[in-house]
Amino acid sequence: MKHLWSPWRMTYIENHGKEEGCVFCNAQAQPDGPGNLIVHRGRLAYVILNRYPYTSGHVMVVPFVHKPNFEELTPETRAEMMELSSRAMAVLRKVYDFESFNLGANIGEAAGAGVREHVHIHVVPRWVGDTNFMSSLAGTRVLPETLDDTWKRVQGGFQT
Repeated sequence: MKHLWSPWRMTYIENHGKEEGCVFCNAQAQPDGPGNLIVHRGRLAYVILNRYPYTSGHVMVVPFVHKPNFEELTPETRAEMMELSSRAMAVLRKVYDFESFNLGANIGEAAGAGVREHVHIHVVPRWVGDTNFMSSLAGTRVLPETLDDTWKRVQGGFQT
């Protein structure tokens, strides 16, 4: 069922075929690079670019274990996810010089989760004026670089 309360859904996303299985489990099973969008792996969680970013540098922190909510994760996994979220903000601040961040998780369908079965944290870089007429009136995001270029910048930031 299509929900009218989901204004961020883009026609592009809705018209493309759904990937078999969990997108996060599939990504973590592949070698890291622009193809799987993983920019950094920790011991219990990893950082991956959002394939449909709100802004350049929009990443997600994802546990390796496939769980739908934080309550089912170990305290160690939750702690590493928060540390990786903090590190991601530091890296993004360095490679993009963003002013602010949104940090959050949409857990469950009613909360707007795009991937309900595998909990994750969004780290969204923000700057004053990043909502312009394209997103406000046309429901369209304009990004200044490709995902491959974003992957190179962000992954490089985790290496230093």
